[in-house]
Amino acid sequence: MKGSIISWLLLAVSTISIFSDVAATSASAECLGADQTSLLLELRDSLVFNTSLSTKLVRWGRSASSWSGVTCEDGLVVGLDLSEESISGGINRSSSLFKLKFLRSLNLAVNDFNYSAIPSGLVNLSHLVHLDLSDGQFGGQIPAELSRLTKLRTLDLSSSYSSLKLEKPSLRSLIGDMGELRELYLDLVNMSSEGSEWCNALSSSVPKLEVLSMSACFLSGPIDASLLSLANLSIIQLDFNDLSTTVPSILANFSNLKGLSLHDCGLQGEFPQKVFQVETLQTLYLSDNPLLQVSLPDFPKNSSLDTLSLRNTNISGSFLDSIGNLRKLLELDLHNCSLSGLIPSSMENLLELTFLDLSSNNLTSSLPSYGASRNLVYIDLSNNALTGQITSVGWEDLLNLEGLDLRSNSLEGDIPPTLFTLPLLEVINLSNNRFSGQLIINPNVSSFRLQMLDLGGNLLQGSILASIFELRGLRDLSLSSNNFSGSMNINALQGFINLTSLDLSYSGLSIKGMASTSATAFSFPTFEQLHLASCQLQTLPWFLANQSFLTSLDLSHNYIRGEIPRWIWTLRNLQLLNLSSNFFEDLETPLRNLTSTLQVVDLHSNMLRGNMLPLQSQTIYFDFSSNNITSVIPDNIGDYLSSMVFFSLSKNNFHGSIPKSICKAAYSILITKPFEWDYS
Repeated sequence: MKGSIISWLLLAVSTISIFSDVAATSASAECLGADQTSLLLELRDSLVFNTSLSTKLVRWGRSASSWSGVTCEDGLVVGLDLSEESISGGINRSSSLFKLKFLRSLNLAVNDFNYSAIPSGLVNLSHLVHLDLSDGQFGGQIPAELSRLTKLRTLDLSSSYSSLKLEKPSLRSLIGDMGELRELYLDLVNMSSEGSEWCNALSSSVPKLEVLSMSACFLSGPIDASLLSLANLSIIQLDFNDLSTTVPSILANFSNLKGLSLHDCGLQGEFPQKVFQVETLQTLYLSDNPLLQVSLPDFPKNSSLDTLSLRNTNISGSFLDSIGNLRKLLELDLHNCSLSGLIPSSMENLLELTFLDLSSNNLTSSLPSYGASRNLVYIDLSNNALTGQITSVGWEDLLNLEGLDLRSNSLEGDIPPTLFTLPLLEVINLSNNRFSGQLIINPNVSSFRLQMLDLGGNLLQGSILASIFELRGLRDLSLSSNNFSGSMNINALQGFINLTSLDLSYSGLSIKGMASTSATAFSFPTFEQLHLASCQLQTLPWFLANQSFLTSLDLSHNYIRGEIPRWIWTLRNLQLLNLSSNFFEDLETPLRNLTSTLQVVDLHSNMLRGNMLPLQSQTIYFDFSSNNITSVIPDNIGDYLSSMVFFSLSKNNFHGSIPKSICKAAYSILITKPFEWDYS
């Protein structure tokens, strides 16, 4: 949902330029000469591709108009687009591809060439203007022969995986003779180059460059002033490079600048305010530069900004009212920016806004009305100090809203039932506020869209209405730490076929129906997390034995008696088990050679007797205190303590001496790391 808008801008620029110089005539039998047809069929037969996924190659030669991806002019193939054709393996040196000498555009993007080298035979395609090998899964050194493709206007060797290198040739050697280049994409190509080196290589080689994208290329800073000679630059994307530098004010001198992305670049110092004033600037990404100081300017009314992401930077000063001047703004991300004070009421002017994240700041105002911003898809105002109610925000108008996160504020009053009627809403998180009153979910809600509902840590009261069980699409439900009353039958969960996480701990609800037979256990949801602490349980939930995907189980502070069954240790994915503060008396220990994933085991404050539970090597938290264990402490217990962060056997009736392994482990632990333990 938070997809980089600059990527869309890059795609649009690239798409326009790639096809502007190639005649848009789809190939047919009448268009292609016989020799060209023969070369294409030979190329098809030499390539390995998945016929069930192919939409172009699989159709070649079947009919007079079946040359998908081929563009011709005067009987010659001038454009070839084999992107996303599920091609695998490599390209032969003698491939007929290199005999299509009149090609001006070649696109092999998004295939799997199995990290084979980029074929040097591409140098034979001397008329190439546009070459796109992005995400083709090529590997190794970029061949020096590509430098002889001097007519290139677009070169895209970018990748989602760091598998290509640009060492010999260097960047300068590769692009030195590409004076016509307009767009250069080398994302994730390892070139390990210093600022003066890569900046000078660009400025001296490609004076007409408009788009520069070199993210995660192991570039270092500083950004050299020589870059300013590239007067036509409109897109600069240098994300994920360790530039470790200040941002030069010369960036404001690029009069055509539309997109600037310097995400996670180790930027320092003060960001030049003049960059905000560039009239053509549409997208600005400076996120995840925690040492960067940003002072928001008085935004002009003629600003072109549609995307502003400053998350995890330090904004000094107040949240200016002029933010409302950014009438074209689509995305605003100011997460964790040290903002304080009020949210400006002028934000109601941002009618085009689709994404808003002001979370993890210290904003103190009441919620502004977003009813006018009907395009909003995502709102995150969590972890602030917002006050007041949310009943007057105009939720009923947010028909495009998919995610709402207001957790960890000081909001109060009722939760408006209109929230649950929004047709596209998938996530509601209102946890850790002061909402009170009864939870009202009207019948016939849009039940299958909502996937996550977290109302934990509030002051909600009353009983749980049956209408909540109409939210059949829920995957994550938390009503924990509230003041509900009444009971809920466990069998009602059988309707939540998608539910993987349920937290009703300390909700005030009493869970009933635990004594049912196991005949319908498989009709219950497949839980990954199940937390029912303080739910007045008197027996173990009978369906648990079939929950093999369970990773976290908390049944603490209940009234469960009897035996902890052996099957609980067979839940192969279980990592956290909390059965503390119950009335368990017996413990069936795991079978030998049992491979357990348990990291946290809390059985304290029960009535367990006999032997203690054997330790596992991966356990980091172990609390067996306040029971009635009468056995001898195992001699090898100290062997397991080095990885522990908490360990307690206190308030039991162990007999015998403390094993030497504990003493040895204690000495080692105390001098190497903090550790909380108790075996008194």
